[in-house]
Amino acid sequence: MPQREQSAPTQARVDSWTWSVRLFPTRSAAADACRGGHVRVNGATAKPAQPVRPGDEVRIRVGGIERIVVVERIVTKRVGAPIAAQCLIDRSPPPPPKEVLAAMPRRDRGAGRPTKRERRETDRLLGRDEN
Repeated sequence: MPQREQSAPTQARVDSWTWSVRLFPTRSAAADACRGGHVRVNGATAKPAQPVRPGDEVRIRVGGIERIVVVERIVTKRVGAPIAAQCLIDRSPPPPPKEVLAAMPRRDRGAGRPTKRERRETDRLLGRDEN
């Protein structure tokens, strides 16, 4: 029997590709991010089945941090980290310094909405007070 020649795919689903290059831990998480509007391909919001090709720019917003990657090579199966690094060009901006993140006010999880007094204190702290 003659062997079939394996050619590299020219396109892949955006959810499958982002999972394959380890931008998301699961494919369903990648699909959920697409459905939630957190994934953009070439500036347009992407549905999970949208195809990506080499040269496309993919922007992903996860946890308040935006990742910008350019598709270098198409893979459809999950690959190891060294191979995944060869499949994309990371153009993400550097993360904000830890001092900036620590200075941001945070509420305890489950504390509910801030009271009027807490909101006024926060506004005063951020310089948004009306006086």
